[in-house]
Amino acid sequence: MRENRHVDATGIGSLPGEDFAAAARFVVDTIGPDDVGFVPELPDRGAPAGMIGRTAGILPLPIDLQPAGWRLAPGEGMDQRRARSLLRADLDVLEETVGEESIRIKQQLTGPLTLAATTELPRGGKALGDHGARRELAEALAEAAREQVGQLRRRFDGEPVIQVDEPAAPAVLAGRMPTASGFGRHRSVDAPIADALLRVVTSAVREAGGRPVVHCCAADVPVDLFAGAGFAAIAFDAGPVGPGDDWARVFEDGTDLWFGTSDPRRVEEFMGRLGFESASYVDRSAVTPPCGLAGQSAAGAREELHRVVSAARSLG
Repeated sequence: MRENRHVDATGIGSLPGEDFAAAARFVVDTIGPDDVGFVPELPDRGAPAGMIGRTAGILPLPIDLQPAGWRLAPGEGMDQRRARSLLRADLDVLEETVGEESIRIKQQLTGPLTLAATTELPRGGKALGDHGARRELAEALAEAAREQVGQLRRRFDGEPVIQVDEPAAPAVLAGRMPTASGFGRHRSVDAPIADALLRVVTSAVREAGGRPVVHCCAADVPVDLFAGAGFAAIAFDAGPVGPGDDWARVFEDGTDLWFGTSDPRRVEEFMGRLGFESASYVDRSAVTPPCGLAGQSAAGAREELHRVVSAARSLG
């Protein structure tokens, strides 16, 4: 049972290496039963195991993998089938590793804005530039998220968490995403349109009985957009992000904050500058690595996650 006065610890998702069984064992052994376990991503196994590939594999849309990246296609590609099969096998391994333990599990999916910015249309160009394709991807993602919440509920105890990764969101909103030629930029996506794309996903997660959390490791996190679209929490890199009125406002309105840092003093300073004492945020915060850990050595990733757990304990 979850203890009172608790700060969660969890990972962002990616870890180094190719041995999923070892990664699953590390997560279960490191993340406590009162924290948030997560389905590891091991991009070293290839594109179908990376952030985009994980999501492409479970979309109810035909997608194939080309040299330029994932592309909407007339029929399902071999790599999409491989990504789907790989995730199913990974969930089997994680379920066996968790065993009888009661642990909440988080699964990561690429968000609709980043997905549109990285997925090619059949005739070339990113889906980001096509209103209909953006909407189709978001609706497919919502269906996939609903299915994954059901999978997590059947396999594990506790409320499932779906982390929606949106690293490209600030660039999409600001019109900074390059076109295929590299000489131009896609037009910015207006906030109301972005809200609608995100909201269809958060609504699906909540309706299925899950908790939607968004992760963005950019310096210019679109705080009000994410909170307004229905995310229960915003996960961010606490290094480049400074406290501001937008963070105070969304926290007061009920959006939890997940801090990407292993230094508890950074959390205390951030919230203190917003005017909140620890009693007001201990049960509404989490500590994570600043971003994924796939680029680190195995030893470095383990050490970082252990530091995150220690930071959460000291805050709690």
